Amino acid sequence: MESKANEQFWNASKEEIKKGYIQDSEKFQCLICGETFTLGRIYQVGLVFYEAKKTVEIHIKEKHNSMLEYLLNMNSTFTGISEAQNQLIKLFSLGISDKEISNQLGIATSTIRNHRFKLREKEKQAKLFLSIMELLSENTDKKINKLDKGIICDAHKTATTLDSRFNITDDEKAEVINIYMDENGAIKKYPSKEKKKIIVLGEIIKNFKPSRDYSEKDINLVLKRIYEDYATIRRALIEYGFLDRTKDCSSYWVKE
Repeated sequence: MESKANEQFWNASKEEIKKGYIQDSEKFQCLICGETFTLGRIYQVGLVFYEAKKTVEIHIKEKHNSMLEYLLNMNSTFTGISEAQNQLIKLFSLGISDKEISNQLGIATSTIRNHRFKLREKEKQAKLFLSIMELLSENTDKKINKLDKGIICDAHKTATTLDSRFNITDDEKAEVINIYMDENGAIKKYPSKEKKKIIVLGEIIKNFKPSRDYSEKDINLVLKRIYEDYATIRRALIEYGFLDRTKDCSSYWVKE
């Protein structure tokens, strides 16, 4: 489920990402958590009834606040936005004037102007780059992640970093799962190489449901069935951005 939702997120169009959901002939699906809303069904939200499209829009607003906020909270490795730019974009979205932002952050308005200029240049570069990649795909009838044999898999969208360890093909993934995990999804041997760990952890996280809170005891019960050193797996799931938790470790959840 988690792997499928991740794939749908990265394959979504710019317009779909802005809306926060995708649609097929049967349903609307939230791109963040994967929750689905069936076409033709009526849903009750509070005391009011809505069709599926309106319900998914309400769902995104109530559960995820907004797509802008979600995207800005993603790892900067994915967005390419610096911490300072991220902070300014959030303030720009509130309609606050540059003078007010200057007073609030204690920076000169000329600095804000420079950031506006850099963001505009980044916007233009992004448009041109996307156009180039789309033309390349059209001309070759082949997306950039498609190799002569196999496909480069997308990193999970909650990854805490992004480097060569995530340069994984679908064939590599299948091979590692076959070597290190049995038919019941238990680990035969925990890999030492980081890339292989990421593949195994990506399979393990499928045992947990998104949008649900787990206690540490709940997490341990599931992981014990997978590997005897469940504490190592639990820490790794957090380290690589598959799971998140409260500071007091009282609650865990699948990162969306």
